[in-house]
Amino acid sequence: MQTGPASAFPAPGAGNRGDAPEPRAPRKASAPAGPAVRLIRATLGVGILLATLFTAWTPNSIFANDFRDQLSLLLTPQPGLGPLVTPLPLLRIGIVSGHSGNDSGAVCWDENGQATLTEAQVNLDLATRVQTALVARGFQVDLLNEFDTRLNGYRAVALVSIHNDSCEYVNDQATGFKVAASLDTRDVQRAQRLTACLTDRYARATGLAFHAGSITPDMREYHAFSEIDPETITAIIETGFLYLDRAILTEHPDVVAEGVVQGIVCFVNNESVQPPPVPTPAP
Repeated sequence: MQTGPASAFPAPGAGNRGDAPEPRAPRKASAPAGPAVRLIRATLGVGILLATLFTAWTPNSIFANDFRDQLSLLLTPQPGLGPLVTPLPLLRIGIVSGHSGNDSGAVCWDENGQATLTEAQVNLDLATRVQTALVARGFQVDLLNEFDTRLNGYRAVALVSIHNDSCEYVNDQATGFKVAASLDTRDVQRAQRLTACLTDRYARATGLAFHAGSITPDMREYHAFSEIDPETITAIIETGFLYLDRAILTEHPDVVAEGVVQGIVCFVNNESVQPPPVPTPAP
């Protein structure tokens, strides 16, 4: 006979089936929900509803129009800042620095017989300034020596050779500048236009007078005229006399160079200009 603890469950058949069931304790009524609880329930309900709507969203539902517009904008190739333009080649200009690489040209002497200035020095300074200014304006510019091998068949929109006149005293009228073009040019009108532009713009920029009477056959038959390509329009300019015009040529070279630059730009841009005075041939 077991003496251990009684079983927690009655043995089968134990008890009287006819006994009435034990009565259950009545449930307590729950307290009504407070305002805070109702607010939380309402918030959760709205959240669930919105989540359901966004989950079931289609392109024809909420915000469809805005979304379609943005998607279309993203998928449509957009133009750049401007149309693609193939850059045009730079216009070529040739500038000859008179006497450079060959000889000194005219020479200025002091009372002791010492050379104080040479034409080649002045020409190179001016030619370099002209080149720099034209490059800044968007041109391709070649700075050439007097007998530069590149002159053979040289092709450009224009070629201008820069020189200066004597450093000896001639008379009080030996001041000013002169311009000449080739006598054998194929395009006389364009050659005349280049000389007209150089004459007009240089006179305006420097205030120097056009010294037409001292244009010599050597200027009109300048060697480079016969060396370059026949289609290249060319001219030679003597920017002043090294004796009476020395001050502006050496103390204000930017002004002198700008006069040449404006003359070339006038020609290239086909600007309005008056024809230069007809020179009287020098003896």
